[in-house]
Amino acid sequence: MNAADQVQSVAWAHALALSVTLVRQHFPEASPNLTPWRDDPETRRWLQPETIDLAFHFPGWSPRLQCRSLLMQLTIRKLDVSYRPRLLGVLIRGMTFDGERWRLVTVGDWQPTGSHLPQLAQLDQLHTICRDLFDLFPLCSSSDDI
Repeated sequence: MNAADQVQSVAWAHALALSVTLVRQHFPEASPNLTPWRDDPETRRWLQPETIDLAFHFPGWSPRLQCRSLLMQLTIRKLDVSYRPRLLGVLIRGMTFDGERWRLVTVGDWQPTGSHLPQLAQLDQLHTICRDLFDLFPLCSSSDDI
């Protein structure tokens, strides 16, 4: 689900802004996109309300990341009626106009798979972003208005 569609409170907006900031700290040239999916019947058919999807687009080709865009999907679980989120996992895909070049999933050994993998320094940055996201969501979920 598009990240912009998930924002239903000030606390959610704050959590989303912090998530964007985490990525921009490592990749300042990337432009965030909080609505990476089209709003059409075919796309809505694949709606996953338990995810927050956002993208980061580079001004051109990123040779170190081997992609033009990062598509990030945060899988969350709302723990109770106050809708406090719990981050269950992160999926980051390196994308081009031709499709997915690589993917990194926070399951198992967190190693990327795909045809064209990012360089080790950028992989370390991606791992740091994922760890920081896991640290971020418990902080945000302490607020009662999430």
